[in-house]
Amino acid sequence: MEKMTFSTSINAPKEKVWETLWDDASYRQWTLPFCDGSYLVTDDYKEGSKILFMAPDNNGMVSKVAANRPNEFMSFEHQGEVKNGVEDTTSDAVKAWAGAHENYTLSETDGATELLAEVDITDDFKGYFEKIFPLALENVKALAEGNPVKNGPPKPKEQPKVSEESLN
Repeated sequence: MEKMTFSTSINAPKEKVWETLWDDASYRQWTLPFCDGSYLVTDDYKEGSKILFMAPDNNGMVSKVAANRPNEFMSFEHQGEVKNGVEDTTSDAVKAWAGAHENYTLSETDGATELLAEVDITDDFKGYFEKIFPLALENVKALAEGNPVKNGPPKPKEQPKVSEESLN
């Protein structure tokens, strides 16, 4: 697995950026480049609790909140996937990437916030994340600064197709 890093500077206090990241309505907007209609199922981001990153087709990822320091740092540990509403945390395909982290760090200087996102990825997703993650962060920036999102849902060909064999 490789760690990819993405960042953006946002002209808003870190509290506003934090709210933009994790409020349900704004989360659904800034994540549009990943999947139209994506949403979270969470118990208020309590550290150690399960969180589901879901798509409207009832597929997604099973994760846990590894760390939550409000307005500063959020870390998710990805543990499996959801297919047709069924959680899988034990298959060989899932074990190939289980334990991957997705971290968000906020630091503020003179009213501007630096948002740093670090994501553990497999080679199969590198190109996808290089293209899509910056678009999502542009949306976070726009929303936190009071502007409409710039980037919409991916075209079908942009969504990665990963076979079970490619994960092994």
